[in-house]
Amino acid sequence: MKLRLPRLSLTQKHNLAGYLWVSPFIVGFILFFFAPMLQSFRFAVSELSFTPDGYALKHVGLKNFSYALTVDPEFNQHFVETIVAILVNIPAVILFSFFVATVLNQSFKGRTLARAIFFLPVVLTAGVLHELEVEDLMYLTTQDRDRVMLSAAVVRDFFLDMSLPRAIIDYVIIAASSIPRIVEYSAIPILIFLAGLQSVPPDMYECARIEGATGWETFWKITFPLVSPLLLTNVVFITIYSFTAPGNALVSYISSLAWGRGIFGVSVAMSLMYFLAIGVILLIIGFVVGRNVVYME
Repeated sequence: MKLRLPRLSLTQKHNLAGYLWVSPFIVGFILFFFAPMLQSFRFAVSELSFTPDGYALKHVGLKNFSYALTVDPEFNQHFVETIVAILVNIPAVILFSFFVATVLNQSFKGRTLARAIFFLPVVLTAGVLHELEVEDLMYLTTQDRDRVMLSAAVVRDFFLDMSLPRAIIDYVIIAASSIPRIVEYSAIPILIFLAGLQSVPPDMYECARIEGATGWETFWKITFPLVSPLLLTNVVFITIYSFTAPGNALVSYISSLAWGRGIFGVSVAMSLMYFLAIGVILLIIGFVVGRNVVYME
């Protein structure tokens, strides 16, 4: 008797292929991350104390969460500032990454060197070089703050004379003050956008030129729709990387509570609230951006 496999529709086959691709991640998560996550929930509702045999946990319920939100003097400030800064930087990083990827996709002498230069921030944010960058930023904030504020005021007055909306001006000023961080975050998205641009079939551009389409029409009708799936990928990547990048003030503060002051339960509770905020933001971004993504069959 022959075993007959059920017939699958094309959509079911695509879904099955997707599950096969993500199955290594699912298996790895269950084997290596699921148990530590459960343990972190246990720490968040307990008070940890060290004993000669290791550590002991005393259940305190939501006391650690209440302490983080109502008693701790710095958590709420770091939490709000971190989320606002990331939400401001995401559009700037996406625009900058796509613009640079479009330029690097053109044919010109030294293109390989230019691509390597834009990838350097990934290397420069590691180890000792990252510490030097932090020191330089601290020097800037302590020694040249007045100069930076004066430059921002001059730029703001210049844009106001052009009768631009104040909201746009304020966003440009904030984004301009974060240029080093935007360049740092853009290295990987540039490569992703560049790979997407190079995958667009050249014959589509040729057909568009034959039909008399302008460069602007070609961009919105061909380039942008075909690259839009990578837009969602980059937004998710930038969001996650920004929330966990070296130098993140909130991550550093939570770490100082755990290893500096020994408040492990409170620090874990803060981490869980931070993780929940990241999850909510990713769901909103996935829903909003995903609705405008074009998937070519």
